[in-house]
Amino acid sequence: MQSKHNISEPPQASLKVIAINGSPHREGNTAAVLAAMSGALAGEGVETEILQVGGKLVHGCTGCRHCRSSEGNRCVFDSDPVNEYSEKMRNAGGILLASPTYYGGIPGDMKCFLDRVFYSSSIYFRYKAGAAITVVRRAGGVGVVHQLKSYLELAETVTPPSQYWTAVYGRDPGEALRDGEGMQTVIKHARSLAWLIKVLAASKGKIPTPDEARGEERIYTHFIR
Repeated sequence: MQSKHNISEPPQASLKVIAINGSPHREGNTAAVLAAMSGALAGEGVETEILQVGGKLVHGCTGCRHCRSSEGNRCVFDSDPVNEYSEKMRNAGGILLASPTYYGGIPGDMKCFLDRVFYSSSIYFRYKAGAAITVVRRAGGVGVVHQLKSYLELAETVTPPSQYWTAVYGRDPGEALRDGEGMQTVIKHARSLAWLIKVLAASKGKIPTPDEARGEERIYTHFIR
């Protein structure tokens, strides 16, 4: 499949997950849930690196399209962690997006980060394993899961199965760990993510992706001429 990006073949994906913490509270509930999921991944032989995004000053995407032609598809703004974290996400076997729920959506700095990362790097994420979770006080969490998964789906990642929506409930620090069903759901989701990463790694070079098998060029249609 031909792309409008200027890319080279990414390296072989590793048995590693890059987890993005979109909460400004470095030791809050989102961090605690990610730590528990990291433990579950480690138990399956998959390493996790958690990257802090929440609370950082992240520039919004301006749609300048610099990343479409720059070397390595780097974003024009280089004063925040987007380019550094994008590289780590491209090289990992899996991506885990985690965010608290703010007004039924993700925090602004997390959205600025994801807009720029996925606009510049989606081509590198195709057929990579991707998962998303949220921590919520009471309501709005399902919408956040869907919002996060929109980035993963449009990047053509592969999502592992889950027994329920991947939302964990809690407000005060550490309270989310007392949500028995929520924690079981995300722990099982982490194990499914590890399984999927291994399956995708085992199929590399043996089973071609639909893109590789058909070689179709992507069609872009704009409704206003």
